[in-house]
Amino acid sequence: MDLLYENELIYGRLLTVDQPHLIERYNRALKSFGFPATKLKKFNVDRTGFSPEIAKELKDPFYLDPNGVNRRFIILTPAQADLPVVHTQFSNTSQLMYEFFTSNSRAINALTIKDVLYGEIEDSVSVVNDIEDLLSINQVEFRVLSAENVMGQAAELRLLVDRLEDEPDAWRNNELINRMVELAKVTGDIRENSLVPDKVIFRHRAFWTSHFGGVFIFVDDNTTTVIGDPSAPGFRRSRPWQVNYISIKDAEQVFEFLASTGRIELPRASWIEQSGYLENRGEMIIRHLIQSLEPKRDLTNIDRIWLQTWIHANASLINHDGTWPFLNAVKREIGQTGQLNMAETDPKRRFLVIRALPRHPDAWLVNHLISDFVAWDFLSRYVFNKPGFFADYESWSPPYQAHVVETLKTIYLKDKEGLRKRLFGLG
Repeated sequence: MDLLYENELIYGRLLTVDQPHLIERYNRALKSFGFPATKLKKFNVDRTGFSPEIAKELKDPFYLDPNGVNRRFIILTPAQADLPVVHTQFSNTSQLMYEFFTSNSRAINALTIKDVLYGEIEDSVSVVNDIEDLLSINQVEFRVLSAENVMGQAAELRLLVDRLEDEPDAWRNNELINRMVELAKVTGDIRENSLVPDKVIFRHRAFWTSHFGGVFIFVDDNTTTVIGDPSAPGFRRSRPWQVNYISIKDAEQVFEFLASTGRIELPRASWIEQSGYLENRGEMIIRHLIQSLEPKRDLTNIDRIWLQTWIHANASLINHDGTWPFLNAVKREIGQTGQLNMAETDPKRRFLVIRALPRHPDAWLVNHLISDFVAWDFLSRYVFNKPGFFADYESWSPPYQAHVVETLKTIYLKDKEGLRKRLFGLG
């Protein structure tokens, strides 16, 4: 993983914490969670406050994610809102944190001037034992604390202000006035600065979780759909009257669900020809076949001419795999008719030529699901399914790892937004 770290492909774009007062505040939050204070003079944090360096120091990568549910958070600065989330077992943790930041920006801006915010994203369950536990998570509540209790003192000051306004003789109460002055020294003017987060409850929409080998949960108006391994505890047994269960091994059913609920774009000339989508898939499968046949080959300086030469020299292997010829046939058919007849296409190959409908709220999650059916496309895996990508990366030979890193640096890191827009239609 060192190569990924050195090239900012893992734990990239994090916020460096090296100011003594911020480290001190972080330590207060750690102590509140029952951990010893860090001895580090410098570390990085993501949107939730997770630090890979502190996880290593504590020998606990789940120090902010006990039991894989009720995620903890530590907020030192409003700037964390723009960071990624690099360690979580739920795909929507990042979005929930972002909604919390944006919905309570005034309070967070004011509180973090003097204090650290910490707490839990509290679900309705404390441990995930089966599918029913996942289905029970309909909304989350942010339980927010502050180390210096600035929020508590602001709430107390608000009550005293209300008394002063409502009770005619309250202004004669010297004890009340003195307490208000004492509190205001800490909180400032609470009429101008909101110091209590207003919105702390958020809906838990469609999500993926790493529990039970990976489970997708999609929510529609009249039904909930669970896609995962049938061996997961509670699969097909929890709420069968209202939950649609699909095995992730059943490519045809997964495709039919995505198509019937309008979550995917079928292959049409209107987006296929201008996106380079099929060409990208073709390049990815050839790289995969090279790695499978010659895992120790140095791919540092390969170019299109070298690739074409390799393709001609290994035609029987490529034809036996079938993916490359299939993609070329699809390009020809779309060029001639403008579309592809999906009914005549093998269910597993359908995932080669579809993408999530860009305007659908579940677009990122759907692309994540599609990437599970095209695992050799390391670019899609990296963009939408980093846990899967990192697991794949560990199984590759060092030369292929180096090649993947260089490819991602060249075609993705230089213009991430541009590539996501071109290939996947995502703004």
